[in-house]
Amino acid sequence: MGETIGFIGGGKMAEALICGILKAGLRGADGLAAVDPDPGRREALASGYGIRVYAQAADFVADCATVILAVKPQVMGPVLAGLKGLLSARHLVISIAAGIPLSFLETNLAGCDCRLVRVMPNTPALVQEAASALSAGRLATGEDLATARRLFDAVGRTVVLPESYLDAVTGLSGSGPAYVFAFIEAMIDAGVKVGLSRADAQLLTLQTVLGSVRLAFSTGLGPAELKAMVTSPGGTTIAGLHVLARAGFGGVVMDAVEAATWRSQELGGGK
Repeated sequence: MGETIGFIGGGKMAEALICGILKAGLRGADGLAAVDPDPGRREALASGYGIRVYAQAADFVADCATVILAVKPQVMGPVLAGLKGLLSARHLVISIAAGIPLSFLETNLAGCDCRLVRVMPNTPALVQEAASALSAGRLATGEDLATARRLFDAVGRTVVLPESYLDAVTGLSGSGPAYVFAFIEAMIDAGVKVGLSRADAQLLTLQTVLGSVRLAFSTGLGPAELKAMVTSPGGTTIAGLHVLARAGFGGVVMDAVEAATWRSQELGGGK
């Protein structure tokens, strides 16, 4: 990967990617640039990471080989209109805007011949632990997809999927952190209910979730096997699992992911 990576939008997700790219050594600070209308965000990125910052995309896009669209979905139309005259076939354009399909990007950038990749990351990118799904546009090459994947591997783990699956990704991993936080909150409240202080319940819950995830990654075992390791015949864990099963815990989680997937389809103009 050569030349400058330019960020259109300098918000928290852009900052997470900048931090990950620098930590992974994929670029030095002189190989990154960002545009943002907010002087405060420009100052934060310049002082925090030493990258070049601009108030207008026209000041630096010509120097970029890769352009990452890190703006809110509702302003994507005007942003693309401003970029159309600046982009060409030499540019790889990566969008991380939720719900904006490749067809919208291709239509609004018609005639530019830039190569497009759409990515659905999630908020743990802020601590370099994102789950991201990538989909290639019509003109994107295998090398373009590999370039995009290297960038997002710097802030977590990636999968490559057809775009038709990105609504499901949004419902699962895009919205997923909120489900996990809701579970964590309920666990903490449960600890308080059975007599623990809130501080102790929070520490024990967070460490339990963190440790469980690390155990799953390090062993490569499936959740059923890992659950069996904790569940002794006639013991405390099976008693608790029985309550969860009787309350329809698994079905509720499946319904939540499905509802979020349907909503993503609605917002994207799908079925």
